[in-house]
Amino acid sequence: MIRLILFATLVLALAPLSQAQNQDSEFREKCDALIAAKDSAKDDERLWQLFDAHWEYQMESSPESATWRGYPGQNGRWSDLSLKAINEGKATDRLTLKAILSISRAKLTKDNQLNYDLFRRNAEMAVEKQKFPGEFLVLNQMDGLPRDVPSMLEMMPAENVADYEDLLSRLKGVPTLVDQTIALLQEGLARGIVPPKVPLRTVADQVAGQIQEGALTSPMLSKFNFFPGTISAAEQTRLMEAAKTVYTGEVKPAMERLHVFLRDEYVPKCRATVGRSALPNGSEWYDYMIKHYTTTSLSPDAIHKIGLSEVKRIRNEMEVIKAKVGFEGDLHKFFEFLRTDPQFYYETADGLLAGYRDICKKADPELMKLFRKLPRQPYGVVPIPAYIEKSVTTAYYQPGSNEAGRAGYFFANTYDLKSRPKWEMEALALHEAVPGHHLQLAIADEIEGLPEFRKYGRYTGYVEGWGLYSESLGEEMGFYTDPYSKFGQLTYEMWRAIRLVVDTGIHAKGWSRQQAIDFFKANAGKTEHDIVVEIDRYIVWPGQALAYKLGELKIKELRAKASKTLGARFDIRGFHDEILWNGALPLSILEKRIHNWIDEQGN
Repeated sequence: MIRLILFATLVLALAPLSQAQNQDSEFREKCDALIAAKDSAKDDERLWQLFDAHWEYQMESSPESATWRGYPGQNGRWSDLSLKAINEGKATDRLTLKAILSISRAKLTKDNQLNYDLFRRNAEMAVEKQKFPGEFLVLNQMDGLPRDVPSMLEMMPAENVADYEDLLSRLKGVPTLVDQTIALLQEGLARGIVPPKVPLRTVADQVAGQIQEGALTSPMLSKFNFFPGTISAAEQTRLMEAAKTVYTGEVKPAMERLHVFLRDEYVPKCRATVGRSALPNGSEWYDYMIKHYTTTSLSPDAIHKIGLSEVKRIRNEMEVIKAKVGFEGDLHKFFEFLRTDPQFYYETADGLLAGYRDICKKADPELMKLFRKLPRQPYGVVPIPAYIEKSVTTAYYQPGSNEAGRAGYFFANTYDLKSRPKWEMEALALHEAVPGHHLQLAIADEIEGLPEFRKYGRYTGYVEGWGLYSESLGEEMGFYTDPYSKFGQLTYEMWRAIRLVVDTGIHAKGWSRQQAIDFFKANAGKTEHDIVVEIDRYIVWPGQALAYKLGELKIKELRAKASKTLGARFDIRGFHDEILWNGALPLSILEKRIHNWIDEQGN
């Protein structure tokens, strides 16, 4: 799973929640000018003018995304999450769609026709999204201010005094961000647009973990505990004292307000139902989320059936592994054995992290067998922060940025070591690091000649489909020689197949939370803690979990077609490069490109 800070995620979907008034006005003027020039300027030129203007608008209206990408000048600000700004942003999205529709696709070059198609699709999705009041679901255990603010402050540059002044400026902006978040949540309560209650049981604790009597022990002030040698001792003292003053006098009281609001007012009033279909227009909303995340037009029923079929297939393969290791009980008892036997678990967090690092080190040199071109960007393996570890999944990947001078990071969960089995580690490392998300997104960061919105696009079906497909490359890379690790890979594949069943079950078929948990437990060797956290993730993030398996199936389908069609001329390294070195694409467009690539290789 890719961990993107909420603000950046929303912006990159071409649906930013907030716009500062001047950036909004400037971009609208540029759109109006582009539309007015319809008959007097070349369409290719107008297209790129729209790309450039919209990217600048996004970076300035979502400073968090600018920080993420290394875009200059925005590091001291937060997005404006007021309702006025949200409504202005929606109007701007509608104008963006009008601007792209004013350009004649037929008059564009072949490359620009693809750029046009992608930008137009994103713009149409942003406008369609306006039918659904997602801005009132701005916080849950997976996303929102409690996780995003300390993560953003942690990733900010801290090399000189100016960088620290930006950090101070953002610290001073936290109270406003808190108040705007509370206002959105209160409006959601008034309208009955609230998330399910049970998954939010740890959200108030996430906030409490950041409320410290000693300012410098707060995760928000981590950068003020260590300064680079380029900053003088006097300046270090000044900056540190300023941060402590801001935290104690402004940030801490704001976080206390948020904690009390979540604990005493918001979470107790959230709904008992778990499916998105329980909300107004919820079934159509869920259909939109499926289209958004999977980039397909599959119905919930069709996806549910695919899931049941995949569960049956993978379960049969699991039976083969169980027999191979000589286990005499049924598959359920084998799951229990894998969940409980001490041989499968590390005793220390350091041991777990070292195990992941060893796997990654082994994977790195194997990449040459499967890829011709590799990226320069490095990655690291680090623990998930303690203040969120109880309520998040086993691992996630946080992308790096060459422009910002930041490596990618594979975050591993070291909470409750008895729920972190060794047999799952190879598959998980291949998914999150290499050849999975790190390789994929580091490549995207280095592609030349693409508009910025394509370099940083995140079509989940493509991105997470590649991550799951990467797990299946383990055998070609020398992994899964231990049958338990192979079973772990099947467990992870089963995990994603189960998602097709339980996500659609919860949000389209009226399944209860317990029904989803029971189905998961009956078909996978995941630990109880992991299963509960996963189900709670699907509840608050409808449709996202569907993208993994559907994307993987599409990539495998394309590989099989290329191999069968090309025979001895099939080059796995060329196939993988064709998938990755064109940036993220909706699955339907990826399919067309691979078919064209097959034709080119055959000539």
